[in-house]
Amino acid sequence: MKKLLLTLILAVTFGGVAFADTYSHSDAVLPEAAKSVIKKNFKADVSVVKIDKNLGRVSEYEVILKDGSEVTFDSKGNWKDVEVAADKSVPSSFLLKPIQEYVKKNHPGQNIVGVEKEHNKIEVTLANGVEMKFDAAGKFLKYD
Repeated sequence: MKKLLLTLILAVTFGGVAFADTYSHSDAVLPEAAKSVIKKNFKADVSVVKIDKNLGRVSEYEVILKDGSEVTFDSKGNWKDVEVAADKSVPSSFLLKPIQEYVKKNHPGQNIVGVEKEHNKIEVTLANGVEMKFDAAGKFLKYD
């Protein structure tokens, strides 16, 4: 019984360490590709970087900027998800032209406040809460 209890305690302790997150207030912890994306597309500085780790390896970086925008990157610095405040729009460089045109035509005046890459699909969120899915080429698929 003591061995089982000790094994469980060790598993929980090391399991927690294996999946531990770390935080930084500097973009110095980010891959160069992620730093470049932030510098090119946002005026605000980095407020917090959450580094998600899985078995000691970085799985993703969640970056919160001082203006409240959030950008998630994979371990190599490729963006996965971008969210901005409702009174702002996701920078156009994150959006394919067909997506921008579809939103402009079908939802005039609505800001795109979120974009997320999901495998071979792109999910877009508007300020009014409407969510849409597009294929990898930007063709509209459905409302979510």
